[in-house]
Amino acid sequence: MAVGEVPREGIVSPELTLPAAIEYTVRRSRRRRKTVQISVVGGEVVVAAPVRTPARELEDIVRNRTPWILRQLSEEAQQPAPIRFITGEQLPYLGQGATLAVALSHDPETTVGFHRGQFHASVPADLDDEQRMDAIRAAITAWYKDRAAQQLPELVEHWLPRLGGEVSRILIRNQKQRWGSCSADGTLRFNWRVMMLKPELIEYIVVHELAHLTHQNHSRDFWGHVAAAMPDAQQKRRELREAGRALPTL
Repeated sequence: MAVGEVPREGIVSPELTLPAAIEYTVRRSRRRRKTVQISVVGGEVVVAAPVRTPARELEDIVRNRTPWILRQLSEEAQQPAPIRFITGEQLPYLGQGATLAVALSHDPETTVGFHRGQFHASVPADLDDEQRMDAIRAAITAWYKDRAAQQLPELVEHWLPRLGGEVSRILIRNQKQRWGSCSADGTLRFNWRVMMLKPELIEYIVVHELAHLTHQNHSRDFWGHVAAAMPDAQQKRRELREAGRALPTL
């Protein structure tokens, strides 16, 4: 598209910013009045803009956001590929990779077990590939949740005397953005995905949430409370950030 050309609504056009060589697609909409939005999805940079926004103005906006765009592209490139749930696939459990073995069965139910460092899935033979993957995914997710429900209360019981407070209940949830949370009523919620992490990082998450029983914030007092129970908490916090980025999509 030539500079200054305005495509019809619904038409997209690739552009290139010369300083950083970032290729992007412009999507114009008559519904969008003033704001210009930049998103990075699947390695593609998309600029959503009002119909009459000049191309040079969009170039300037993209140029100004270049550092952010490059960070997003880099983070996406480092994301592990989604798990395919076939024999030989590696699934994380307690910080270690565990090989998945899939067997076809005449049983109508999909079951998952864990033995000698391996996941074993038994799935109905009459399912097609997509149905088989969905069934194994659901069964493995349920397995992780069950393990979390067994092990996290034990860790809470172990660490609670050191941090104080009163826990009313412990819930295992499918939280997309958080490892855990603590409500004012003493309810602890943990993401079942914590079972993919190394044991010491799981312990850090438990300590972090238990500290919220006393401090419902991230103040200096909160972090001091965490450090009193776990002196290397900040190191574990950094490790957790890196480990979270490396986990596959389940």
